[in-house]
Amino acid sequence: MENSKGKQFLSTLTAGVIGSMLTLGVVANTDLLTAKTQGATATETATGNYEVQPTSVKSAASLSDMVEQASGAIVGVVNYQKMGNRFAQDSQSIEAGAGSGVIYQIDGDEALIVTNNHVIEGADNVEVVLNDGEKTTAEIIGKDALSDLAVLKIDAKYAKAVLEFGDSDSLRAGDQVIAIGNPLGLDFSGTVTQGIVSAVNRSIDVKTSAGVWEMNVIQTDAAINPGNSGGALLNTDGKVVGINSLKIAENGVEGLGFAIPSNELIPLLEEMVEHGQVERAYIGIGLADLADVPAMYIQNLPESVEGGVLVTSVDPSSAAGKAGLRQQDVITAINGTEIKNSVELRKFLYSKLSVGDKAKFTIYRGNAKQSVELTLTSTSAREG
Repeated sequence: MENSKGKQFLSTLTAGVIGSMLTLGVVANTDLLTAKTQGATATETATGNYEVQPTSVKSAASLSDMVEQASGAIVGVVNYQKMGNRFAQDSQSIEAGAGSGVIYQIDGDEALIVTNNHVIEGADNVEVVLNDGEKTTAEIIGKDALSDLAVLKIDAKYAKAVLEFGDSDSLRAGDQVIAIGNPLGLDFSGTVTQGIVSAVNRSIDVKTSAGVWEMNVIQTDAAINPGNSGGALLNTDGKVVGINSLKIAENGVEGLGFAIPSNELIPLLEEMVEHGQVERAYIGIGLADLADVPAMYIQNLPESVEGGVLVTSVDPSSAAGKAGLRQQDVITAINGTEIKNSVELRKFLYSKLSVGDKAKFTIYRGNAKQSVELTLTSTSAREG
């Protein structure tokens, strides 16, 4: 009876796929110096022989010029999904959501756009709206749920501008940043806002359709609104240092927005363009954090086990299935490294191991400690 209840619990747990509701933030810079006329001449102070030069309007104008030029590479991305029976002849697609994107490359007669995966996830059709209001259909050529990135392709004739990537590793807390996007949808397209880098190298747990993932991000104090996802976080040189992706949305919380660093996303974009996905090691199991499992289902586990991951399902044809991993096994270590939860398991699996590697899993089956060795196969963004 207990075994039946356990399987029912595991089946329910496995079926729950939590999609992320991520949004984006925007930031812009203003020159706080009061400018005098362009024709003003330098004057000498009464107490020294050095010159004091009045600030001209050129600084403010150059920022506006940069924003104007960069805006041509910021696009709207509209997710259309079919409603009702997908096989019905009269099924219609409706707008399921909208976000932002950045044209970052022109290759021959094709232009490439980076956006967030959650912006285009589940789309039957994707439409790109250019800065001047012109619209065109886009093709999804690569996507990755864990990194929350996707690459779209449009005809190069629609690309009026391209933005270069900057060095996100050079950012410091306090640096001014600028962002352009479409907060609250296309009615506010091209919105420019300002902020600073609040922190670099933040690690936050993000719920995605491929599971919980620990994401390395740039924190900014920019105002965050739905629809800005996929927009560019720019440095003052007009280069993309991040793709705005998410916010912390809780009562009483303000100015906590996050962007994916450019230095991390560039190799992922290249892999998606080449393979259509990010190749990651795959073992073929469903996961649940031990801390989230009711005690009655793990009552035989030794008290010395303080953390781990419960196997909720096993793909029989996967590496895990072939190696003999079973439902209700508890994974506590991989290659001798302690694993306390599913985030740590995925981080180790995707960061430390590659397709074709052998991995030794330390598990508990009831109260018996065992080792299971398997050879990792490949998948794009499947759980486990």
